[in-house]
Amino acid sequence: MSSIQRLTTPFAQADTRRDFLHQSGLLLSGTAIALLTGRKALAAAGEGSPENDVRALNTALGAEYEAIAAYQVGAQSGLLKKPILDVAVTFQGHHKEHANVLSQTIAKLGGKPVSAKEKYTFPTDSLKTQNDVLRFAASLEKGAVSAYLGAVPIFHDRDLAKAAASILGDEAMHWAVLRHVLGETPVPSAFVS
Repeated sequence: MSSIQRLTTPFAQADTRRDFLHQSGLLLSGTAIALLTGRKALAAAGEGSPENDVRALNTALGAEYEAIAAYQVGAQSGLLKKPILDVAVTFQGHHKEHANVLSQTIAKLGGKPVSAKEKYTFPTDSLKTQNDVLRFAASLEKGAVSAYLGAVPIFHDRDLAKAAASILGDEAMHWAVLRHVLGETPVPSAFVS
């Protein structure tokens, strides 16, 4: 079985979420914050475990569900024109594939995959143009990159770490493409943080 096929935790809120957002200057989703906070908690608890792997995978699954919903909002906004709409739908498909694999992996590890929320809160009032939608999507992709980057080292099962790194690469490509379409430098620095 490949590491991708082996590959989800309910949303957790960091106690210092506001401080983290303020200090970092990043717009991260609640799930990205949870993954990053989970990394600190797991590091403090010592060695990783299969149970912690399931928690991290469930958090990643929650982030994928959030991305799927966000791309749906963008697609249904009527603001995305072809071929940008096609790219957004393709990226949403990638997130659906990630969610499917994560869900299956959690079940194989004996865990219970989280479900998508019935409703997500997105800044729809501020989405007035195609570029607004693209900037919103880019901010979510950047948050996903940071979250997966924080999650990779916490996996007890190194095959899961490899799989998460593979998803991280896909999220980074999404972010780069969205930045390019917005007329920004696709890869703004030599390192992802």
